[in-house]
Amino acid sequence: MSATASVRRLGPAEVEAYRALMLEAYGNDPEAFTSSVAERAALPLSWWENRLDPAPDAQEMNWGAFVDGQLVGVVGLGFMQREKERHKAHLFGMYVQPAQRGLRLGRALVTAALEGARARNGVRVVSLTVTEGNAPAEALYARCGFERFGVEPMAVCIAGRDFSKVHMVCKLESGA
Repeated sequence: MSATASVRRLGPAEVEAYRALMLEAYGNDPEAFTSSVAERAALPLSWWENRLDPAPDAQEMNWGAFVDGQLVGVVGLGFMQREKERHKAHLFGMYVQPAQRGLRLGRALVTAALEGARARNGVRVVSLTVTEGNAPAEALYARCGFERFGVEPMAVCIAGRDFSKVHMVCKLESGA
């Protein structure tokens, strides 16, 4: 990362920038997300604000990568709420603007999310899905400690074209 780049947890003050960047992500890489631009654009601003809840025990946390003060990348972490699943979190919404790729922002975002998971009492594993064939993203996740454990065929269908999703997991406990 350059000296003008930083990663930090997002809060309610960044809701407009976060919403705009996520809508851009859904439009630029539709096969990477299960949500569409139309679905998410129709949601009220309060939905987006809830995703940026600043509480330390929030159900979701999101981090942003900033270059020269501008939000250029994001990643989210959802914490499972059911009693038997509270040891799990799910990484979602990973996106870095194309012009900013190659600056190690993706790795910094994933690292921040994993640190957030480790800081959450009882969380021992983080899962994610990545579109099959997206070798750069899958390699990034592998470098961050994720291991592939399966493929979901036909996970996303866009205009009649099916995309499979690779399932990956990162065990946070040593020796797990």
